[in-house]
Amino acid sequence: MQTTHKWGFAAALAGLVWSATAMAQESVNPAFGPGEQSSYRVRYLGITAGTAQVTVGAHMKQWGHDVWPIVAVARSNDMLGVWPIKDKFVSYWQPERQRVVGSDLHADENGSRRRQRIKLEADGKTVFVVKQKEGESPRESTRELAEGTLDVTGATFALRNRELVVGQEYAYPVFTGSKTFTLRAKVEGREVLDTVLGDKEVFKLSVKTEFGGNLASKRDMFVYFTTDPNHVPVRVEAEFALGTIVAELTDYKPGRNMTVARAENGG
Repeated sequence: MQTTHKWGFAAALAGLVWSATAMAQESVNPAFGPGEQSSYRVRYLGITAGTAQVTVGAHMKQWGHDVWPIVAVARSNDMLGVWPIKDKFVSYWQPERQRVVGSDLHADENGSRRRQRIKLEADGKTVFVVKQKEGESPRESTRELAEGTLDVTGATFALRNRELVVGQEYAYPVFTGSKTFTLRAKVEGREVLDTVLGDKEVFKLSVKTEFGGNLASKRDMFVYFTTDPNHVPVRVEAEFALGTIVAELTDYKPGRNMTVARAENGG
């Protein structure tokens, strides 16, 4: 697998902005909560190439914000012996505002290690980015983004919280640390899939992204969410320049149902 951006796919197995004025207790995270864990088998060109695991962590403080860390870990299959990968991407999800306040990437790919941190500044639209390759000095930069910009993980989880309707399209601005684009997902229809959870009715969504290089899409990605309130991603199909990748759910543990204060529009 010849790319240094596999974390984008693992994280892809992922806005609404609210003001700080809290209303009465109302769940704005109906699909997931802390403790949720989803495991996937990742196949590349029809061969099992690795695994991905996505976990919603317990409440914590990050840069003064109350967040749930959403942790995506991707590992290649050691038996293949080709392009070893062990990546960890953490997106800091602010549940009451349905947004992310930043992320941390730790990538170890074919013996090359790098780190990236994105931190949302107090104005809500500027991000501070730090990138560092092993053995090199960190590179710092700032970017101004449209309010409500998410990362790929945040966009995926925000989409899970939506009431999905066949024929409707949903759009989220996304920042990867290097570029911005609009992720667009359209609900194409309903069907039944044989999954590790049994036969499940699912929504089939076509997803347009704008990744570059080996992750450039040759066609729309397809993501399958269960039609129950959890909207569990059970399958992802992507045809990139580097080849076809399919991720299938192998294990799922639901999280705790959490009620958070929803905020009013206007800030």
